[in-house]
Amino acid sequence: MSLKGMGSISTGYASSLMINTDNPASYTALRATTYEAGGEGSVRTVISGNNTFSTGTATLSYITIGIPAGKNGGIAFGLRPNTRVYYRMHDTANLAGLGPSIRSYDGEGGTNYAFLGGAWRYKDFSIGMNFGYMFGTIRNSSLIQKLYDSVNSFNSDFSRYKKVGGIYWKAGAQYYTPISKDKKMAMRVGATVALGQDLNVWQDEYAILYRSFGGITVADTAISSTNVKGKINLPLSYGLGVHFMNTSNWMAGIDFTATNWSGYRVYGSEDSVTNMAYKIAVGGEYTPDPTSINHYLQRVSYRLGFYYGRDYIRLQNTDMNYYAVTAGASLPFRRSTDRIHLGLEVGSRGTNENGLIKENFLKFSLGISLNDFLWFQKRKYD
Repeated sequence: MSLKGMGSISTGYASSLMINTDNPASYTALRATTYEAGGEGSVRTVISGNNTFSTGTATLSYITIGIPAGKNGGIAFGLRPNTRVYYRMHDTANLAGLGPSIRSYDGEGGTNYAFLGGAWRYKDFSIGMNFGYMFGTIRNSSLIQKLYDSVNSFNSDFSRYKKVGGIYWKAGAQYYTPISKDKKMAMRVGATVALGQDLNVWQDEYAILYRSFGGITVADTAISSTNVKGKINLPLSYGLGVHFMNTSNWMAGIDFTATNWSGYRVYGSEDSVTNMAYKIAVGGEYTPDPTSINHYLQRVSYRLGFYYGRDYIRLQNTDMNYYAVTAGASLPFRRSTDRIHLGLEVGSRGTNENGLIKENFLKFSLGISLNDFLWFQKRKYD
């Protein structure tokens, strides 16, 4: 969560007092047992032609614990969301055989990731891996309703429910090297990869025709299938990052991440709208004086960033691009290494070209990092 304010640059990031689960190789930098939790919220405005729709969400983002393992190792475990689905859209159309109708589309759910990760460092080179179980449920529905209802007209409701579960892993590496003679300036290069992997999926599917005149009355179930087991084939995903820093008070970096969604399959079927998705992020952090005693604001870490990317969906031969400006701050507890992290993202996704949908969003995040040095203090008495 601490990285949200600086564009979420994470591939080359490592901290002695904060956990970076995006690159498990960073666990070797931990110097204290660290407990982290965070949440985020968003306000979104969807624009489609002359119509606008606004919605807001809030959710718990992650719970993570990181523990140093000797001088050269580190482990972490926790629970974090992996994907989220939430949308609601409506339009009107003159459909063949039905006349003027309202079409509604909505979906909700997502997947979560419970993981255990470990890392090991040899000199200035670190490698690590997260290994865990991905699970969740996703519901997608579409509804067609005639504008002018009658006793003899039927509306349709199509719903699909998926339950997902399976093993998922991600590997990472980082290399740290000084770049100045006095060793006060340094560079860290990072890389991550998650090869194509399969998840189990169980699906229920219903297509129902009903009358809505005088209340809903189910007239016919056109399609009904339950607990149909299959596979979801997740595509290759990778990331590269370079971060520069000094030993006292600043850090800046750039990240590139990509996922080849053309390799995505559900029940063996290819999705015709999947795309090669990518994201480029830049950001940095500045702390005026981390050791200041009398001036609290001098110990606050200030963050700024920007990211731009292309989404995995391509509609009507049009890419769905997105971008955002980010800002944040890390507020230290008095006389402690514990911190509260604040983040803000303001951006846009999609386009109104070719009758498509554009989304403007405001996201805010709140996280906390607690460090426990007692694990590593020698006892005076047995």
